[in-house]
Amino acid sequence: MSNGDIFVGEVIGTAILILFGAGVCAAVTLRHSKARASGWIVIAFGWGFGVLAGAYTAAPLSGGHLNPAVTLGIAVDTGEWGDVWVYLVGQMAGAMLGAGLAYLVYLAQFQANVRPEGAAGAAGEDTAEEPTPTLGIFSTIPEIRNPVANLITEIIATIALVLPVLAFGLTEGLGESGITVLIVSLLVVGIGLSLGGPTGYAINPARDLGPRIVHTFLPIPNKGTSDWGYAWIPAVGPLVGGVLAGLLYNAAF
Repeated sequence: MSNGDIFVGEVIGTAILILFGAGVCAAVTLRHSKARASGWIVIAFGWGFGVLAGAYTAAPLSGGHLNPAVTLGIAVDTGEWGDVWVYLVGQMAGAMLGAGLAYLVYLAQFQANVRPEGAAGAAGEDTAEEPTPTLGIFSTIPEIRNPVANLITEIIATIALVLPVLAFGLTEGLGESGITVLIVSLLVVGIGLSLGGPTGYAINPARDLGPRIVHTFLPIPNKGTSDWGYAWIPAVGPLVGGVLAGLLYNAAF
């Protein structure tokens, strides 16, 4: 694969991943969305389908990594580092593009993110619904802000992603059948359902950092903070997890 193919494949594939992922979060979160409040299971499957669509699309061009942690895990295992920077740049660009596209899909809902005129309650208080915080549509937010615990969660969850991804390559027939991407997408759903509760399971530095950058600059009414004080955890944790998964795979297999 040429550097151009890798870059284009990762941009397109990661953009599709984030379009689906941020899209399902917007659908569940924003007022005036038909899917509002449909829950965590919907979000987990939406991200899984995003992996499915993005990785299958990118696979012929780049192999469909879509995740710096996966790229690092593969490089640690194989010792091939020459193309790593191309993957990482493509993934970041694709993540930002996908976040922008998700914003455009829900543009009317984002523009309506204002406090509506509410009816006064019995005692005269304003019962109007507050504007929806929007960062969680684009990036992860911990339920309990504990840097050590949050970092450990992201490291373990990323190992749970990257180690099986590497091991799937040893399973005879998966690559030839083309079913590997489907299995990885189901793996991502499983991680979301099982390990996503504490931090929202970034497990992908580009998936969190790229959309967080876009959120910072988008003209969303009442969008709230982009929480840059937390942003290092969903970046560092998955990178550490990817490297550890590569080392473990190399040692055990």
